[in-house]
Amino acid sequence: MKTCELICNLESGKGIKRKDLEEIISKLESHNYKTNLYLTEKNGDAKNYVKKIKQADLVLSIGGDGTFNEIVSGNYQRKDKLILSHIPVGTTNDIGHMLGLNKNITKSVDKILEGEIKQVDLGLINNQPFVYVAGFGKFINVPYQTSRKLKKKLGHLAYLINGAKEFFQTTKLYELEYTIDNKTYTGFYSLILISNANRIAGFNNIYRDIKLDDNKFEVMFCNITRRKDLVKTLLLIMNKGITNVPGIYCHSCDKLEIHFKESIKNNWTIDGEKLKDERKSYTFTINKDLKMLLPKKNIEKLFIK
Repeated sequence: MKTCELICNLESGKGIKRKDLEEIISKLESHNYKTNLYLTEKNGDAKNYVKKIKQADLVLSIGGDGTFNEIVSGNYQRKDKLILSHIPVGTTNDIGHMLGLNKNITKSVDKILEGEIKQVDLGLINNQPFVYVAGFGKFINVPYQTSRKLKKKLGHLAYLINGAKEFFQTTKLYELEYTIDNKTYTGFYSLILISNANRIAGFNNIYRDIKLDDNKFEVMFCNITRRKDLVKTLLLIMNKGITNVPGIYCHSCDKLEIHFKESIKNNWTIDGEKLKDERKSYTFTINKDLKMLLPKKNIEKLFIK
């Protein structure tokens, strides 16, 4: 019999019912998995638990994007990497939607267990993993500044409410330089996104042709500050994708270096969670050691091999 470590954040999204957990364990057993259930209680629990697993055929997480980031981070620090998978039950669930899953967690188990193991590019920011997006600047603090209570009550609407508040605040420009493919660019920017996803913050098809195994991430720098231009930009992104919008500069690469001219007081966000790192310089690279058991639905579209 195979073994599965089932790691669950009961507080993700609008909460997880115990009867759903019992049904998930029953489904795993029907697929010949002996299951160990671990419930997280605080930030860092999932990461530390994965680091200490002796052996498992599968690590399956149930939670939001931040929960899965912890599991990936714990696995990244292991010498013997484990096969991971994820059932989304958070507020936006960008990863799950991209992979073809919805919030019906019991149906998601069937889709995953009937899926395929794929190698997935993992982004690193100063050697800290991020699964699908790292961001800095305008709107980036909204996910981690929105209270858990409000997210549980209103779901994605809670983010939109806080995003509207951020919209009416002054947009700050940050002076920096960045290097890609041995070429250095300088300028003032209000927003930076480094991603490996076609869905970010609940918005679909931001990038139209994402591959999760092409050894590249997508890079976006934005210098837009005026409110009316921000509205136009959002509409253009939704209709045309992010690579065809004035004021936005896009790149695709496997390494990126960013250096801020002055010390920064705001934080980066990785997979919707706050990254406690306020240094001036950041290096982004790709790691190839992440293997995931994924539903078959979007594999052909998202992978080269």
